Amino acid sequence: MRQVRVRFAPSPTGYLHVGNARTALFNWLFARQKRGAFILRVEDTDVERSRQEYYLRLMDDLRWLGLDWDEGPDIGGDYGPYRQSERLEIYRLYTQQLLEAGRAYYCFCSPEELEQARREALAAGRMPIYSGKCRHLSPEEAAARVARGEKAAVRLKTPDKGEVIFNDLVHGELHFQLEVIGDPILVRSNGLPAYNYAVVIDDHLMEITHVIRGEDHISNTPRQILTYQALGWEPPQFAHLSMVMGEDNTRLSKRHGATSVDQFAQEGILPEALFNYLAFLGWSPPEGQEVLSREELVELFNLSRVSRSAAIFDYQKLYWLNRQHLKRLTPGEKVTRVLPFLQKAGFLPEKLTREHHLWLEKAVEALIEGVNKLNELPEKFNLFFEFDLSKMEESARRILQAESARTVLEALAEELANRSAVSFEEFSDIAREVRQKTGVKGKELFHPIRVALTGQTSGLELDKFIPLIEEGARLTWRQPLLSARERIVRTLQWLTQ
Repeated sequence: MRQVRVRFAPSPTGYLHVGNARTALFNWLFARQKRGAFILRVEDTDVERSRQEYYLRLMDDLRWLGLDWDEGPDIGGDYGPYRQSERLEIYRLYTQQLLEAGRAYYCFCSPEELEQARREALAAGRMPIYSGKCRHLSPEEAAARVARGEKAAVRLKTPDKGEVIFNDLVHGELHFQLEVIGDPILVRSNGLPAYNYAVVIDDHLMEITHVIRGEDHISNTPRQILTYQALGWEPPQFAHLSMVMGEDNTRLSKRHGATSVDQFAQEGILPEALFNYLAFLGWSPPEGQEVLSREELVELFNLSRVSRSAAIFDYQKLYWLNRQHLKRLTPGEKVTRVLPFLQKAGFLPEKLTREHHLWLEKAVEALIEGVNKLNELPEKFNLFFEFDLSKMEESARRILQAESARTVLEALAEELANRSAVSFEEFSDIAREVRQKTGVKGKELFHPIRVALTGQTSGLELDKFIPLIEEGARLTWRQPLLSARERIVRTLQWLTQ
């Protein structure tokens, strides 16, 4: 039995979209489960739109997502080169063979002529396929015109009638009538190969056994099969994945939210969470499990369970999975993932000590519950670093302006005055002493204390908050982190203004 060989063949004309990333992931899962090879091939013959920055970003995004490849432009392999721009001589060789065998011919029709013919066909209610005008030129006449410098494309000569039939591993048996295909272009007049031509040669020479790609390529498949037949080659097996749609059933685009792998990474979606979610776009495991590792997904993946229905990209489900994968991380791992976001927000000093890391582990653990994406965490850290009572909501302001509030806070300030730091247990003891001294109890006691410490009426519980600000106040930060005593003093100062 032949080794399974699959490929992901993107064009470096933009950032890696989640639809293409899902295609790459399904190919990778299939290859790893079958103990086959996953090949990265870059289709960069679109000279005007291809960019080196996109090529490099593409590979970085795949690696970030957790997809490695066995052969590719950066690591080589036995079937290279792996960039189409480096394979042009290979395409020219096979083009010459097809021309000499009479299976292809030169087409001298200008773009203007072809556009006019297309419009006339549409106006007459016909399919706008090529008329075959240049098909009947003799090889000698065509060669002479090329020799004189006339620009010419190369077209595949296809039968006028019949059909192309192939079995799609997702959609089943598909039929295409030759009458609606015409003679497809193999090589453009600028000498560059058309997609449907180059991909056939590359897939055959790289011994690709399965072509797993988006269903927008279904209409390309009969043209490719005809090219395989003209070259005398056996086509691979095809599997076309449903499109990725937004929740409004339109094709996923920027208006739905983040759509590129790079955007999700910048927002703080974990790569393992995005990997997990993309695997569920059009496929589901038989056990109905949802939170799965890469290893578990490799074991469970089955191409026969891929759905024909459109895959709906549900951001809330992705965020839920992100939260579940965050829970699987150790406190130290969480800090490692969060650090870039906190550094960007300007909270952290240039050099982090071991004490900083230990404090961050506790702070992240306290705040991360309910966070959808890691880029939401810096705003929560404002609770520690931003103490501006002028920004309080009106409900918090009213609590501090109550008559009993100042009494409570003055008594609390007296108790804290001679203490450099307090634990939550010590703070609780102090609060009881304040209650006894002032006679204020219940919410009239604790609400002013909460607002005076946090500037908020709700949020992180004080048994977590107080130890964190007391410990954090002893460390050096880019922005000051105030202790409980400093916060109470500042609140009293604010009340007397």
